[in-house]
Amino acid sequence: MTNSTTNTEDTSPYESFDSRKLNEAAERALDHHLGNPGHPPVPRREGLFSLNPDIDAEALMANASEDLLSISVIACDLADDLHGSRRSVALALSRMADGVRLMVEGTLDQIEVRSVAAKP
Repeated sequence: MTNSTTNTEDTSPYESFDSRKLNEAAERALDHHLGNPGHPPVPRREGLFSLNPDIDAEALMANASEDLLSISVIACDLADDLHGSRRSVALALSRMADGVRLMVEGTLDQIEVRSVAAKP
């Protein structure tokens, strides 16, 4: 029994319709995963969250500060129910959130000082 789809030396893999489709699919896959230098990458619009470009930096920083405060409170509350090294980890997370929140609050203060100084 012989296989009629086997290519011989005289037959190019690009002569059959299926081979061309396979080659095109392979090229698309390579372009997708490795990038195509002839075309810039298309920006992704997927994801659960996205930033509204109309929101100013001060509002974003204020929201970040509130979120960091919430993270700190949650970690402290969790630490009350834990013991040993896990309690230490929860408290460390709370302290880290507090430190980052202080940086955000300092940035908000600088934004406010600059906006007051810029007003005539």
